[in-house]
Amino acid sequence: MSNSDTIAKLYSRFILARPRRALSLVLLLFVVMAWCSQHFRLDASADSLILENDEDLRVFRELNQRYDTREFLFVVFAPEADLFSAEALQVIARLRAELRGLERVESVVTVLDVPLVKVVGGKLSEVAENYRTLDDADVDRDKAREELLNSPIYKDLLVSADGKTTALMINLRADADYLRLQREKNRLLMERRSENLSAERSRELRRELDTTLRDYAAAKRRTSAENHANIERIRAIMARYGDAGQLYLGGLPMIADDMITFIKNDLLIFGVGVFVFLVVMLLSIFRQARFVLLPLSSCVFAVVIMLGALGLAGWPVTVISSNFISLMLILTMSMNVHLIVRYRQLRRDFPDWEQKELVLETARKMVLPCLYTALTTMIGFGSLVVSDIKPVIDFGWMMTLGLMVIFLTSFIVFPSVLILFDKTIRSRDREEVLFTAALARATERHGGKVLALALALALLSAYGIARLKVENSFINYFSSDTEIYRGLRLIDERLGGTTPLDIVLNFDSEHAPPAADAAAAAGESDEEDEEFAEIDALFESFDEQPADPADAWFTSFKIERIKLAHDYLDGLPAVGKVQSLANVLRLAEELNDGVPFDAFELAVINRKLPPELRRAMLAPYISIADNEARINLRVVDSLPELRRKQFLDRIRHDLEHRLGFAKEEFQLSGMMVLYNNMLQSLFASQIETLGVVMAGIALMLLILFRSPALAVIGIIPNILAAAIILGLMGLLGIPLDMMTITIAAITIGIAVDNSIHYIYRFREEYARSGDYIRTMRYCHANIGRAVFYTAITIVVGFSILTLSNFIPTIYFGLLTALAMSIALLAALTLLPKLILLWRPFPEPD
Repeated sequence: MSNSDTIAKLYSRFILARPRRALSLVLLLFVVMAWCSQHFRLDASADSLILENDEDLRVFRELNQRYDTREFLFVVFAPEADLFSAEALQVIARLRAELRGLERVESVVTVLDVPLVKVVGGKLSEVAENYRTLDDADVDRDKAREELLNSPIYKDLLVSADGKTTALMINLRADADYLRLQREKNRLLMERRSENLSAERSRELRRELDTTLRDYAAAKRRTSAENHANIERIRAIMARYGDAGQLYLGGLPMIADDMITFIKNDLLIFGVGVFVFLVVMLLSIFRQARFVLLPLSSCVFAVVIMLGALGLAGWPVTVISSNFISLMLILTMSMNVHLIVRYRQLRRDFPDWEQKELVLETARKMVLPCLYTALTTMIGFGSLVVSDIKPVIDFGWMMTLGLMVIFLTSFIVFPSVLILFDKTIRSRDREEVLFTAALARATERHGGKVLALALALALLSAYGIARLKVENSFINYFSSDTEIYRGLRLIDERLGGTTPLDIVLNFDSEHAPPAADAAAAAGESDEEDEEFAEIDALFESFDEQPADPADAWFTSFKIERIKLAHDYLDGLPAVGKVQSLANVLRLAEELNDGVPFDAFELAVINRKLPPELRRAMLAPYISIADNEARINLRVVDSLPELRRKQFLDRIRHDLEHRLGFAKEEFQLSGMMVLYNNMLQSLFASQIETLGVVMAGIALMLLILFRSPALAVIGIIPNILAAAIILGLMGLLGIPLDMMTITIAAITIGIAVDNSIHYIYRFREEYARSGDYIRTMRYCHANIGRAVFYTAITIVVGFSILTLSNFIPTIYFGLLTALAMSIALLAALTLLPKLILLWRPFPEPD
């Protein structure tokens, strides 16, 4: 007994013989999964833009903990009045007071709060003890304006160079439980990658990790909800001051929260848009209510079951997978269209058959090609799991599971419901689609030109692929009318850039011993008492205090190295604001009549500096315990000529070869490094995913058709479609990003369905007719119709993704739609021409 006969027997016994029982079981599963879908969740945190196994991620998190870096939001305020007028400052004060009253806000730093050390005037001792802020009633506003606009610390940070825009920094209260679980999760993940784990420890680690991940996910959901509520309250406060000037909210927590809103909107818009289009398309093609309700029922069952499965598995939907509902609808509809077209053909060819016979034959004829198309599409999506990017991996697994659900629901719901209907005869069934008939004639008459065009496109695509690049601006991920874009653009242009980057200088290999350097400096100070009279007067009790190891940290070697690196970075065109100990030193030197401080004086200043000034001016930039200094800079992300990898490579090269730092003496960190690592991994991921998908699909075709020739013929048109899209991206300068990386694999995985259905039907019909040309015409008029209908479904379905606010999703929708259009043309021209040229089928008996 053949596979088809076995499958037909099982269908008849378990589905068609008892359709109501089969539907009842599916309906029960539907209800259970609908209940489980309440656990379905969204995630747009920074975790979705980084590589979880990235060593730089560990460094980044350690630095955040070491320098007590908190999450923060900022409100950009461009007042209608002069920024330093009483009216504008009152608005800032009221905003600050309301923001400080929020539960999740730890502190708010504004131009009113920062220490002004130059407005007092006089000696250093007077400044240190009597510094002022703009909040003080006796401060001279003109002097305050001058200091804020020209201070090496504050300019382009709190106030724009033109003095018209300011930023209010909102430091958020840390969630100790969430941070603890994040650190524990990271520790366990790192331990799991260790090669020296015993079997017992591996089992214990798995249990610990499962518990920690569950608790971490719960804490993450809680903090996300609190973050959303906090942002809503902040925006409500900002709305009350809208008449005072322009106000924009920014910061990673806001971006993450808005991205969740984008994902929700995309899920709704994509789902509703695709659903409405499918209804219209089904009505226009089949013109029967049953052939509208049947596939739509399969779609609803598949999507709800999938939502419940995601809720049970704890897989969050990210920006990358936000289109999974529309994909589920499109792919379910495609499979059901093939079933409908085959059923209607059988109904037309065998008018005397009973409904049960028609449904059984439809299932028997279609189950194998549909199974293999599902498997090849699963390979297309499954190839994404070789990526290093967790959201891409999750998307691959998500759609692989989704295709299993699609196949099972389609071959249970469709036949079970259809068999309950009476058979009807429609006299208006069309024999052919004009478009497919035209392609059949073109292939028959101009096949040589089809091959020549395909070869030319392949060569042009190879040239374009060689020009592909991985580069993108985070700002340009968003539409220009979104608050994210406007706020980031304003910060980028007026307040020192958006993308943070840290350079950490390590002094463990310092040439001169710190203690000796400090002692030498102390000796020098004894010889030059007159020059340091002010220091002696200010810190007269210094010698009476116990020795502090921190006193020895400040050496001329360290200071020179920090200033050297700071000045180099500040001179790079793509760099906006640079912050480090060098800024603080230069401000202090201005107060000291331009005379630099030596190591001893710096140790004294560190000892005697008021705690609030030390926290603001020293703690963010030096770690005495770790013998290192931190230089924080922000990159102007919107510069069109910025190439992030080259930029980071240049910094590493110049620090080593121009400035004389050894490799172990510096470390680059920050979101820019993590984001760039993710982008650079895309090249390797693209090669790996394409290799996996081509090998997997070739194997599937070989198993299905048992012919190497047919396996090659079946995959060539789809590789060409993917290559054309990648080549077009290279020629147009469209970079690979976290969304477009998936296009090639998905295109091959979905488009190969056309080849499988066409070759499968061609083999079946050729065995009867024995004539290649006649078989091609027949296939274009029959299976060609189904291929055309499903391709239009996929093309328009993906085009609906252009309604997103997320630019990579728009590119993904447009490029995938174009790729599927090319794949359709290739399946109905190049594929049949290769069959006619190769003649791979044996002559019928």
